[in-house]
Amino acid sequence: MSNDELPLDEFDFSNQMICGVDEAGRGPLAGAVFAAAVILDPAHPIAGLRDSKKLSEAKRDLLAIEIKKHALAWCIAEASETEIDQLNILQATMLAMQRAVLGLSVTPELALIDGNRCPHLPMTAQAIVKGDDKVEAISAASILAKTARDAALMVLHVQYPQYAFDQHKGYPTALHLERLREHGISPVHRLTYAPVRALLPKI
Repeated sequence: MSNDELPLDEFDFSNQMICGVDEAGRGPLAGAVFAAAVILDPAHPIAGLRDSKKLSEAKRDLLAIEIKKHALAWCIAEASETEIDQLNILQATMLAMQRAVLGLSVTPELALIDGNRCPHLPMTAQAIVKGDDKVEAISAASILAKTARDAALMVLHVQYPQYAFDQHKGYPTALHLERLREHGISPVHRLTYAPVRALLPKI
């Protein structure tokens, strides 16, 4: 169940077992969308948690190690490019988030979701706009989702080096669009995204 979105200061989640949830990879033209859920341990605070987009890659990597070491529970999940094409990116993102929360080894009482929509979950869920910069558990989830997706794109780079996934991580940069036009569509491109769809054979 989900509550209507409320200002953060009007939603009291003290003394509850909460997990933070965030995603990475809604905008890219290739690869899966990732989500992470994290339950932090109040006895082991982690310094420097904030929105992953505001951290350097090196800092994200270091924090990801700390989060995995000290969190009470964490889980990273994904929805594939095929699922993105079948469901649409919003529903695929909700699916990845749901998988991440349900994959936790500890069941939270409350899930705090970055953004303005909540996946269907068996516990109370609360959407928090810009939550990745307001709630440390969401910041932690943001970091795990981002580092996991970046690592996955490095694997795809080894498989498909002609697309330079190591440089743009699948986002629609000028370099990616150039390589896409030059080499055509790979098995990991999202066929429903306009720059990719434009290259599909016309029937």
